[in-house]
Amino acid sequence: MEERKRDHITLAFASQTPGKDLDNRFVYEPMLSAHPTASTIPETDFLGKKQKLPMWVSSMTGGTRLAGTINRNLAKACREFGLGMGLGSCRIIMDDDTYFPDFDMRDIIGDELPFYANLGINQVEILCMNKQVDKIIRMVESLRADGLFIHINPFQEWFQPEGDRLQQPAIDSVQELLEQVDFPIIVKEVGQGMGRESLRALLKLPIAAIEFGAFGGTNFAKVELLRNSEQPKELFEPLSFIGHDACQMVEMINQIVDEEGDKILCNQLIISGGIKSFLDGYYLIQKSKIPAIYGQASTFLKYAKEEYAPLQAFLTHQIKGLQMAYAYLRIRE
Repeated sequence: MEERKRDHITLAFASQTPGKDLDNRFVYEPMLSAHPTASTIPETDFLGKKQKLPMWVSSMTGGTRLAGTINRNLAKACREFGLGMGLGSCRIIMDDDTYFPDFDMRDIIGDELPFYANLGINQVEILCMNKQVDKIIRMVESLRADGLFIHINPFQEWFQPEGDRLQQPAIDSVQELLEQVDFPIIVKEVGQGMGRESLRALLKLPIAAIEFGAFGGTNFAKVELLRNSEQPKELFEPLSFIGHDACQMVEMINQIVDEEGDKILCNQLIISGGIKSFLDGYYLIQKSKIPAIYGQASTFLKYAKEEYAPLQAFLTHQIKGLQMAYAYLRIRE
């Protein structure tokens, strides 16, 4: 006790918190809960399965040996902590099984948790136009995935040296695929987020969920600008700063839900893009009028590249923070 009190005296001046640092998103209610336990965070019903935590491992890249290590670590973490997982783009395994083991994570994650494959909208468009949707169906079946993410990335493709060009609006290709498959489809952006009318159109489709991929996280338009030595970066870079952040998107969706009522067919969200901490995630999923969980990609990537232990420790700390949030914090109206 004496040592603790000495620490309090020594650290008191270093622990001052200026008013400008106050997080005004929350109301702190210290009187209304005991310290949290393992059951403080409610289980989440998501995509027809139960998750222990309202967190999602957002899609990352695939097709290299490093990606195999990353995916195995992430799948192991999903199983241990009860999370859902989306793979990075599976395009590379559609016609060649060389990298299939880097994506084949069902045995690791288990059958009880959501596990989704992933293709870009350009590949979906081409396969629909060429009447080759059976290739998508076979890929999803071979991975024993629950369904498919479609990532929407027109900015990324436009700046990518090897990029494809969309021949029709993305919403048309999503509708075409919905008519030809019987597994769930999730639609996500890749770093710019989406505006009100794109969200409205998606919410009226019978898709399983929307993932934001909002502005504020990894921006794949900027990634491609950095990769492409032929593009005049100083001219095109302003486009990479266009988009919508996660808070804006939650507010837009809440307004659309109020306006459209029973026309809304999609009723689940993965809020991702610029989620830096458990407090960001907790705030946004509490604010959403549609059932939501939050996703992180780059943060998970940071801890999943080599050994499993750093990823395990990261998630353990995330859980402790979330437990305190659920016990003592309410969002400010």
